[in-house]
Amino acid sequence: MGNTLPEIGAGPELLAGLPAGFRWGVATSSYQIEGAATEDGRTPSIWDTYCRVPGMVHNGDNGDVACDHYHRMPEDVQLIKSLEVDTYRFSVAWPRIQPHGGGPVNPKGIGFYDRLVDELLAGGIDPWLTLYHWDLPQELEDAGGWPARDTAYRFADYAMLVFDALHDRVRHWTTLNEPWCSAMLGYHQGRQAPGRQDFGAAMHAVHHLLLGHGLATQRMRAADPDADFCITLNMSQHEPATDSLADREAARREDGLAVRIYLDPLVHGRYPADVVEDLAARNVVLPVQDGDLEIISTPIDTLGVNYYFTSLTSGVAEDGSTVDSDGNPVSREVRLGRRVTEMDWEIVPEGFTALLTRLARDYPGLPMVITENGSAWADEPDEQGFVKDNDRTEYFADHIAAVSAAVRAGADVRGYFAWSLMDNLEWSYGYAKRFGLVHVDFETQVRTPKASAYWYRDTIRRARAAHE
Repeated sequence: MGNTLPEIGAGPELLAGLPAGFRWGVATSSYQIEGAATEDGRTPSIWDTYCRVPGMVHNGDNGDVACDHYHRMPEDVQLIKSLEVDTYRFSVAWPRIQPHGGGPVNPKGIGFYDRLVDELLAGGIDPWLTLYHWDLPQELEDAGGWPARDTAYRFADYAMLVFDALHDRVRHWTTLNEPWCSAMLGYHQGRQAPGRQDFGAAMHAVHHLLLGHGLATQRMRAADPDADFCITLNMSQHEPATDSLADREAARREDGLAVRIYLDPLVHGRYPADVVEDLAARNVVLPVQDGDLEIISTPIDTLGVNYYFTSLTSGVAEDGSTVDSDGNPVSREVRLGRRVTEMDWEIVPEGFTALLTRLARDYPGLPMVITENGSAWADEPDEQGFVKDNDRTEYFADHIAAVSAAVRAGADVRGYFAWSLMDNLEWSYGYAKRFGLVHVDFETQVRTPKASAYWYRDTIRRARAAHE
């Protein structure tokens, strides 16, 4: 990577206040990049199944090949090294490690991650391992999935298989990525795997995801108290569209189901009383058993924060009603009128600052790392496959500056991982949405760093030089 490009967002506010030792990384997930879906003992995940349901994934795309990372891993590690990041956040495929969701470790499956960790360390890159990024073994979904309590115990067993094999070299362990998506998109809205539409099941999934996190963290910490344990949540600010009671109540409900239902039990060992009351009004009771909240609140060392956008919330539908067709209170997203990415997400970097400072205020003493932040654009490669993606670069610059502003305001943020290392399978959007710093030609699997990759590398250089 020898290119030097015009600087975007290189003003003093971009990095001001970021501490010495601030981590810089890139992130991926197993199903989105690995491919090799049926090789070396891997069995189907819920995403393998979901991708086969007509109409659920754009263009009928699937992760059978994806970025072929399973076969190109050493090349990809060199690509990561060329970005001069110090950390690589990746996830482990549960059905590759433990085919069928039970039994002993699959030697070929764990062998891939063993080699990946060694390659990273040889390149001076710290592995940041995520145990669950949505690829639940299909057999466990058939047995009830995350709404079933047993899945939490199966997750803890799987976590220990990975931990026992790799904790001698991996110091940073994230249990779950975005449990809100797993529960709400997967079990309530049906927009992601496994595609169910059952609000009560989704709320049970919330509790069992958190229980699985706590069980796994307890066992891993007992085995190695010096490791760093984390959970990653996707969050944004939920502000009322107006000062009306309906809008304020809708914003409270949304914040309760998106932020506080996770962080309150994790940090304080209790579910928010108003959320419990809201659920009761919908005839839903969280399946809490004695001792569960003590397990869920097992201390963590780091909170992973994923941020992409912010919107306002209204409790009034466009037709003026305040309840939906099922009789539940309305909660409706209201746009701020900002520019949007290819995902139709509004770009609101100041919402990022507000979120981080809010988390620091409401959950003090919990260091944060930005485990995902990025944007999709309609990338247009030139004849050499090079993408001049100034939109993405500007997005990164604005959001890194937003993190810096939060740090100056007192938020304890210790790292930033760009989403994503390379273009990949963007879940239900298939291969149509590109988030990568690196362009991938999915026909040839040729990787070409985009302009944003060079900018990110140069930004990391500037950040380190500021502390020399």
